[in-house]
Amino acid sequence: MVHTDMEVGSLPVELWRLILAYLPLPDLGRCCLVCRAWRELILSLDSTRWRQLCLGCTECRHPNWPRRPHLPPPSWREALRQHSLSSRTWTQNGSELHSSACLHLFRRRKDRRVWHVGTVAGGGYETLRGALAAAGPYDKVVLHAGVYEEQVEVALKVPVEIVGVGKLGDVSLLVCFDQQCPTARLCNLVFMPAWFSPVVYKTSSGHVQLDNCNFEGCQLHIRGPGTCQARFCSFAQGSSAHFLGVAISLMDSCEFSGGDSASVTVEGAPVSERNWAYKHLVALAKTFTVMNNNASTERSKHEAKDSSETDSPGDTTLEVVNTMEDWNKQEVDWETNWTKLKKGDNLIPGQDGTVIDEDGMETSSESSEEEEEKDSEKNTAFKLSYEQHGLAHLSKPRLHDSSAFPELLNLSRELQRDAEARELAASVQGCLLRHCLLRDGKGGVHLCNHGQARLEGNVFRGLNYAVRCIQNAKMVMLRNEVCGCKASGVFLRLSAQGLIAENNIHSNGEAGLDIRKGANPFILCNRIHSGLRSGIVVLGNGRGSIRSNQIYGNKEAGVYILFNGNPVVSGNHIFQGLAAGIAVNENGRGLITGNRGCGVWVMSSSLPQLIGNYITHNRMYGLAVFCRKDAESTVSRDGYRERGVVVGERDRGGPENFNEEGELMAWESDIDSEEERFSSRRPITVALVENNCMSHNGVVGVYVKSSEPLNVVANMVNNNRGAGVSIIQSAQLTRLVGNCMLGNGWMGVTVDRECRVELRGNGVYSNGCHGVCFRGDGLIVENDVVGNNSVGIRVMDNTDVLRNRVQAVRGYGISVKERVRGVVQENLVYQGHPTNTKAPIRTNPRNQECVVLNNSLLTPRSQILWALENPPPRPHNTNLSSSPPSTNPAHLAITMTNRITASVESGCHNNGSIFCSIL
Repeated sequence: MVHTDMEVGSLPVELWRLILAYLPLPDLGRCCLVCRAWRELILSLDSTRWRQLCLGCTECRHPNWPRRPHLPPPSWREALRQHSLSSRTWTQNGSELHSSACLHLFRRRKDRRVWHVGTVAGGGYETLRGALAAAGPYDKVVLHAGVYEEQVEVALKVPVEIVGVGKLGDVSLLVCFDQQCPTARLCNLVFMPAWFSPVVYKTSSGHVQLDNCNFEGCQLHIRGPGTCQARFCSFAQGSSAHFLGVAISLMDSCEFSGGDSASVTVEGAPVSERNWAYKHLVALAKTFTVMNNNASTERSKHEAKDSSETDSPGDTTLEVVNTMEDWNKQEVDWETNWTKLKKGDNLIPGQDGTVIDEDGMETSSESSEEEEEKDSEKNTAFKLSYEQHGLAHLSKPRLHDSSAFPELLNLSRELQRDAEARELAASVQGCLLRHCLLRDGKGGVHLCNHGQARLEGNVFRGLNYAVRCIQNAKMVMLRNEVCGCKASGVFLRLSAQGLIAENNIHSNGEAGLDIRKGANPFILCNRIHSGLRSGIVVLGNGRGSIRSNQIYGNKEAGVYILFNGNPVVSGNHIFQGLAAGIAVNENGRGLITGNRGCGVWVMSSSLPQLIGNYITHNRMYGLAVFCRKDAESTVSRDGYRERGVVVGERDRGGPENFNEEGELMAWESDIDSEEERFSSRRPITVALVENNCMSHNGVVGVYVKSSEPLNVVANMVNNNRGAGVSIIQSAQLTRLVGNCMLGNGWMGVTVDRECRVELRGNGVYSNGCHGVCFRGDGLIVENDVVGNNSVGIRVMDNTDVLRNRVQAVRGYGISVKERVRGVVQENLVYQGHPTNTKAPIRTNPRNQECVVLNNSLLTPRSQILWALENPPPRPHNTNLSSSPPSTNPAHLAITMTNRITASVESGCHNNGSIFCSIL
């Protein structure tokens, strides 16, 4: 033993470390108590002696087993300390620590006996049953190498510890235990099913601790108020753990693999009765949570490194880009190239066949007549300034300045502002699954019938599904990885609730999260990416609050809302997808606010409220509103059809049939009852698109092909490669009020034939072709159309043009075609170039049905007086919506429609979003 009065400085530190490396654990502890210098010296042995002691402990495995055994823990000494504390839980039987029995209990534990079973020098019991019959309370039964089998159930009637000697696997048990005592511990054993039952261990009142055990093809059953603490255990060959009505149980660092059903099943509401271990397990669970919070930053550094090893090969390139800011930086070169392309005559190379080519065929002949004015843009003396319009703050968002975009909040801030989510996070206990690996089987965790569970820091990999939460069950799911599932990663059904936060959900065969039938979870601060289909699907009366998530790189919609799905989608970054960022279809509804970087695809009959989003950098349209009714065929209500596949068929008996797990309610009754429930509330009859920014998209900013009314109010539509707003079909009135269409590559607003459209109070500035090209029926009232590259307002059908202010860089201010019926009255046309000899308003003299009255041409007297004033440039910064948006998506009342189809055109730039094809 080293003398404690020796000074540390008398020898080199390296030599002291070499000496101290031979000390056993008790002596290291004594040395830590000498002085601060000695303590620091002992602590410096973390990667040598402490690591050796931790790995040499036969009662536990590598601290990061089974998820990441190749990574060292933050501290080997701390890992060993936590193991030592956890291994004593089973002995802390508070119910026996009364003053009258204190001395008796102390004597019993001090003098506890050890009973040997098997071949051992000095004799021992031949059978486990014989040793247990002789053992007293808290005695230790040591099993030597061999296989032990019992033909009938073994009852544990006194507290006992059963430990296997040697390496894990040397001692195997074919025994069915029924624990009838307050506490027990089993360590270093392999469990296999007895011939008469697959259940190898069960308890309904006491506490059992399982350390470093293997379960092979068998089951563990815990019924409340019984409790369990399992650590470093392996459940293989279809083994599973069942918890019924448990108030709390801990599964820490366990592995589940190869099951034909769920690996962990939690069923029933926690019973009110509590056993003696409850308070100790609650304290231990809180310690786990604190440790997780403190180590979350360090773990996140390793996860990025590990994900490249666990993700599919196709996911590697997407994993590099995991923030919207990083992705936007990659787009800078593309933006430069686009600026060059925008100045040419061709809109997009290779864009033949897209809807915007219809406008291309109508390219103004007036433009070709004005080649002598090509240099007019260089003369800025007569250009009107419009920079002070009401949406100017959204005109030029800087890629490197994230202040212009919604902020992604962290989980702490999300919980601070949401009392309901905070209460849910604090209340759910039940079964705590921590740092476990669940792989290569049918299911991970199944919660049903009011069951409760907490899932923290686990890895779900290669399963059919990771987590299934149904029938009013509750769960808290924090910092897990869910990847490689054949179906969806996380299912929520039948009024299930949960907090799903800070998880990495990726590379799954179906949706990352699937929410249906009244389920209402909080989905906060997750990364949901690289899925083979959608990121999140909400349908069948599913609800939920989807906030502050990164949703990117999915092959179909980032968020897909249909069949009465009704979530709140707010403050997410949705980007880099191969389909729509948000798709709303087939009676889907919801409140969509504050999202950034997503393409939104909407069936107009859904009547969504799309408010305050940044919709940028998508391959095709920023926002598309489709409604093409097909009377010849319909889509079944119990399935949604994507790319020719009815997804609902999986639930009705396909490869993933979950009907046997209690999901037997008919879709028809679900939908009808939901419609009746909402019909008594205030109906919303018009889809609303308000206060959004649609910019830098590959084709059109806003594309409308609808047979339902639509209000487009106070939106910024700028720098899209196609038209700003393109209305192809509008059987009912579409109102464009108070919007700004700025700097788009094609026209500011284009309206096709037989469309009913009203343009009021908009600003249409500096677009690549005409400002407004209007073929439909409607009104163009009190708009500012300035600085566009061709005609300001081009009218080709029955339209009234009233009280607008127009200045064209070249061409006519207002051009009215031959057979237009309508009124062109009280418009102000500002002179463009002094050499321009074109009339401010061009009409056909033979057209007697177009009334042109009281229009004015203004020429500048001085640069100071040359401005848009009284009023200032439109749009004005006021809420022009005729009806305020609903703050509660549950207020939406809608009816089912026939099958709706939409086609998707090709030929767009890479690495952005396009649309889901619903066929």
